[in-house]
Amino acid sequence: MANIRREMSDEILECIIAYITDARDRAAISLVCRRWHELDALTRKHVTIALCYTSTPERLANRFRNLESLKIKGKPRASMFNLIPENWGGYVTPWVNITESFRHLNSLHFRRMIVSDADLETIANAKGRVLESLKLDKCSGFSTDGLLHICRSCRNLRTLFMEESNIVEKNGEWLHALAVNNTVLETLNFYMTYLDQIRFEDLELLARNCPLVSLKITDCEISNLVSILRNTAALVEFGGGSFSEEADSEIYSSISFPSSLRSLCITYLGRNEMPLFFPAGHLLKKLDLVYALLGTEDHCELIRKCPNLEVLEARNVIGDQGLETLSLTCKKLKRLRIERGADEQGMEDVLGVVTQRGLIALSLGCLELEYIAIYTFDITNKALESIGLNLKNLCDFRFVLLDKEENIADLPLDNGVQALLMGCQRLTRFACYLRPGGLTDVGLSYIGQYSPNVKWMLLGYVGQSDEGILAFSKGCPSLQRLEMRGCCFSERALAQAVVQLKSLKYLWVQGYRPTPTGVDLLAMAHPLWNIEIIPARRELVDDGNGEMVTVEYPPHVLGYYSLAGQRTDFPKDNSVIPLSIPEL
Repeated sequence: MANIRREMSDEILECIIAYITDARDRAAISLVCRRWHELDALTRKHVTIALCYTSTPERLANRFRNLESLKIKGKPRASMFNLIPENWGGYVTPWVNITESFRHLNSLHFRRMIVSDADLETIANAKGRVLESLKLDKCSGFSTDGLLHICRSCRNLRTLFMEESNIVEKNGEWLHALAVNNTVLETLNFYMTYLDQIRFEDLELLARNCPLVSLKITDCEISNLVSILRNTAALVEFGGGSFSEEADSEIYSSISFPSSLRSLCITYLGRNEMPLFFPAGHLLKKLDLVYALLGTEDHCELIRKCPNLEVLEARNVIGDQGLETLSLTCKKLKRLRIERGADEQGMEDVLGVVTQRGLIALSLGCLELEYIAIYTFDITNKALESIGLNLKNLCDFRFVLLDKEENIADLPLDNGVQALLMGCQRLTRFACYLRPGGLTDVGLSYIGQYSPNVKWMLLGYVGQSDEGILAFSKGCPSLQRLEMRGCCFSERALAQAVVQLKSLKYLWVQGYRPTPTGVDLLAMAHPLWNIEIIPARRELVDDGNGEMVTVEYPPHVLGYYSLAGQRTDFPKDNSVIPLSIPEL
């Protein structure tokens, strides 16, 4: 970088730095010298904070005065699976209170954070005239009263995104205020929020007055959306809606989608309604069938109508047969996500399942795949080897081996994981969630050895002893975020591994061998490294059939780099305990 500094004058850098947008490039530039650090601070337009406790709002405001876009993540990713206590933290208030400091800030994105109605009112008052995008992504703590503040004041809002947020619904006035006050809205998303006090007249007014490009709503009766779809001629993405047996079938026959449509997500879609989407099939690049009520054959029939798909999301009811159909039909496929549906548990003999057969078919037919996240009922080394041999564009691969009673003959998967990692040189994200015996210490050492570019990793039930995690930690030179669950490692081995993983910024582990006080974790102590312990706990949860059952959660440890020091908003019930690090 010193040679670059000598050859490039400040004047030249001032001309080109506005075109350098990659965060990693920006970070490297800011380290060259004081002047370049200042230029980066003056010209940075977007900042992402991967964990809200890694810095402070004051640091952000003092350094980047000209921000236009800010994204902040709160709770650990494990909170999406109810593994983290609800009151862990992730409050957005301190960050909202500094928004007025940024004159040019027009885009806010909060993910997995606790947002109050008062926070939304503050945003509306501070940024009402300039705010163009507000994303409340998997957030909680607010109600429709807070949304009302936003929809009344933010009249230049182009994006309002609330997908999978937990919103207290008091009424539908927020949507009416949005429809009355806004004429520029392009994206409206309240999918999977369970908001149902929605007046279709308000949606129709939005469709007439706004250039809507993306509309994702709750599972309201789709026959009520006929005029809305007719008035959204530029619609590229549609999601939500549902079908009812009581509805007039003639109304369904009048439904048509604009020729601009490229992405479709329909809830509670049954076999009888499926032909309504056949005419639009060739237009679609993205199809979400996670909440569709379709069987394996239905998936195959619909996929055959969508030869231009680049993104598919479904449940593993799609089965090996569906993946084989996909490999023959969708040669442009780049992203595939197969979830496990709660209603499929225990019905594998009736519904389709995904095994190595489907994975091998995918690897032979969909050579453009860049992302795969999949739950499998069976897996072999040969399937992983086939992926490594054929899918050279793969950047993100995640697989979960579902826990069933029968034994799988081809475990451990050491050789298959090695072949996959050796073949897929572009991998930057990797998840391998198995069952006991799925990967030996040798296999874990392979992951460390053959993951030179992986930055995020999730490992479940891997390794046999402390030797495995220590061998793993000798590799992974780029690893920044590591999540582990159900592993057999001791506190001391975990701490030693963190010390060896030089790029690591974040660690989450559930299910390790704890000491009574967590003292062995102090081996990873660092002045900028926060350590939090979530003790083992029991909770009563609904088993899905209306019965309450006791679930036991093993202890967690969370470690992360922070310039802010130890946080102060820990829960008062000791469900999260900071580990005091002695001064070094």
